[in-house]
Amino acid sequence: MKPRILFVSTYPKLTAMAGSISKTLGIPIDIYEGGIMRNGHLYARDKEKELDVIISCGATAAAIKEIVVIPVVSVETSTVDFLNALLKAREYGDKIGLVSYKTEKLENLEDLKNALNIDFIDFPYSNKEELEKQMEDAMTFEKLTVVSMGNCVMEVAAKKRLRGVLINHSRRSVEQAIIAARNISDVGKREKERAERLKAVIDYSGEGIVAIDSNGIITTFNPAAEKIFDLSAADIVGKPFEKLGKKSGLDVFYGEGKQELGKLVKVNNIQIILNIVPVMVDSEQAGTVFTFQEVSRIQKLEHKVRTELYSKGLVARYRFEDIVGQSHVIMEAVNKARKFGRTPTTVLIEGETGSGKELFAQSIHNISPRKEGPFVAINCAALPENLLESELFGYEEGAFTGAKKGGKPGLFELAHRGTIFLDEISQISPRLQSRLLRVLQEKEVLRIGGESILNVDARVIAATNHNLYDLVQKGEFREDLFFRINVLNLKVPPLRARSDDIPMLIRHLITVANQRHGTGISDITKGGMELLKKYNWPGNVRELENFAEKMAILAEQPIINEDFIQQLLSGHAVYKDTGLDTGKDKDNLIEIGVGSLRDMELQIIEAISSRVRGDKKLLAEKLGISRTTLWKRLKELEDGD
Repeated sequence: MKPRILFVSTYPKLTAMAGSISKTLGIPIDIYEGGIMRNGHLYARDKEKELDVIISCGATAAAIKEIVVIPVVSVETSTVDFLNALLKAREYGDKIGLVSYKTEKLENLEDLKNALNIDFIDFPYSNKEELEKQMEDAMTFEKLTVVSMGNCVMEVAAKKRLRGVLINHSRRSVEQAIIAARNISDVGKREKERAERLKAVIDYSGEGIVAIDSNGIITTFNPAAEKIFDLSAADIVGKPFEKLGKKSGLDVFYGEGKQELGKLVKVNNIQIILNIVPVMVDSEQAGTVFTFQEVSRIQKLEHKVRTELYSKGLVARYRFEDIVGQSHVIMEAVNKARKFGRTPTTVLIEGETGSGKELFAQSIHNISPRKEGPFVAINCAALPENLLESELFGYEEGAFTGAKKGGKPGLFELAHRGTIFLDEISQISPRLQSRLLRVLQEKEVLRIGGESILNVDARVIAATNHNLYDLVQKGEFREDLFFRINVLNLKVPPLRARSDDIPMLIRHLITVANQRHGTGISDITKGGMELLKKYNWPGNVRELENFAEKMAILAEQPIINEDFIQQLLSGHAVYKDTGLDTGKDKDNLIEIGVGSLRDMELQIIEAISSRVRGDKKLLAEKLGISRTTLWKRLKELEDGD
C-alpha cells in the first residue's frame, strides 16, 4: 500500500521543490499550496481521514498540529536558511521585523544578533486577526523589512506596503521531511495492521475475552463476552469493573488477579470455563486478561470433532466392556490385552477370521496413553500392492497417473500421535514388507514421489489369521519384520474354544438384531442353546452374529426352540464338515475301526480314495496335502506292512 501523505506548502518555490523531490525519491505525495491566510490548515483538517501523515512548515504546520490527530511533520528551518534571509533583509536597511507564529522556535537567535550585529523586532501572531494587527504595528517603523517563513505573511506585508524577505527552506530539509513522513506512514500502517489483526482475533475468537488495566478499568470486551454477559461493550469499556455490581455478572472476575486456568464458574446460569492471566511488564502487573468459553460450546465442538473423526473412520469405537464373555480363555485374553494397552509397544494379535481381533485392537487403543489420538485401520488383504502402498505411505502430486492434486497423506501420517491397525498383515508383499520395516524402525515416512522425509509417531497393532512364524520358515514373510511386530503377542481364542460364552453372546446378539429389525425374540430353549454350543462355528463370532440376525428375522415365535435351530443349521452355508450330526449329509462321513494310529490313517486314505475312485489329485485335495506328501505317506504305510 502506498503512503497517503499531504504536503501543505506555503509558497510556490516550496511547492515546486516538494514535487521534484517526491518524484526523485519515488514517494508519492499530494500537494496543496496555501498557508493559514488561505486556510491551508483547514484543508488539511478536512482531508485528515484520507491521510496517514501531513507535511508543512512554520506557522501552518503548527496550526495543523492543533486541529488534527494524525502525525504532522514540520519542514525544519535551518540556521543557514534564517541567516540568509536576515542578511538579505539587512541590505534594505537596519530595521528588521521577524514575523513568526507563536509556537515557532528559531535556535541561537541571541547569538546571531551579537555575532552579526543584526537586531530585529519580534512580531508573533496566532491567527489572521493578530497577524493583521502586527502588520499595522510594523508600519509604524520607518523602512522596516519584514522577515517570515510564510508566503501569506509576505502577501499581508505587501498590502501594507512593507518590504518582505521570505525564509526559504533548503532542499535537504524538504527531502528529510518527506522521508520522515514516509517512514511514519509505514510504521503507522504496520501498527494499524497489527491492531486490526489483533482486533480481528479478539472480535472473532470463539472465546470471550475481557481485559482490564492496572487500575481495574475495562479496556477490552469482545463480542463473545457481550453475548455471554448480555452486556454492550460500549457501556462497559472504560469503566472500573468492580463497581459494576453483581447484576452485571462480572463479579466472577473479582479476586487478586493471580493466574488461574480451567476454573469452572457460572454466569447468567451459563457454565463457563474461565482462565485468568496477569499481564506482566518488567516484573510488574500491568493488568489482567480473562478468557472464557461456554461449557456447552466446548461439548458441541468436541461432539462435532468426534463425529467427523467417526465419519472418517479414525476413532476406535469399541472398549473392553464391549467384549462379551466370561469364559476363562476370553478373560485371560482380555486381562493380557489390558496390560498391553498401558504400554506404547507394538502388538501382534493372532486369531481366526471373525474372532474379534479388531475389537481387541480398538480396546487396547482406548485405554492407552494415545486414546485421544486417531485410530486408523486398514485391511492389508483388501487392496492390491500398488494401491496399498499409496494408502499406507501417501503420495505427492504427480507421483503417478491419476494422483490427486496436492497429493495425499498416507495412513501412517493420519495415525500420528495415535494408533494404526494393520489387519491381515501376512498378506503384505515382500517389497512392502521392506518399506514397512523401515517405517517401524526409523519412524519416518517417504511419500511416493516425495523428496522429504516425514516423521511419524504411530503405535502399530498388527493382526493375522495365519501363523506368521510358519510363513517366515517358508520365506513368505520377513523374519526381521516378524520380530519387529511380534513384541507383545496376543492370541484371541476361537469361539469353539469358549463355547460356554455362546449363551451370553447369542442373547446379546439377538437383542441387537431385535433393535435393528424391530423383531421380538426373547430367548432360546435349553435344547436349542445346547445345539448352538455343539456347533463349532468356523466363522467364529462374526458367523454367530449373522446366524443370530437370521434367527431374529425368520423366527415366528418369541422363544426359539431346538427344531427351528436345527432346521436353520441344516441349511447353513458353512454347516457341512463341521462335525455336527443332524442325520443329513451322511455322504460326508466315513466309518473307521479303532486301532493304531497308522491303521486308522490307512483306513481314512483308503475310504476317501474309494470315493474319489483312485484319483490321486482329488484325494490329496480332500486330505489337504500335496500329491508329493500323499505319495510319500502311501509309501511309508506300504513299507510298514
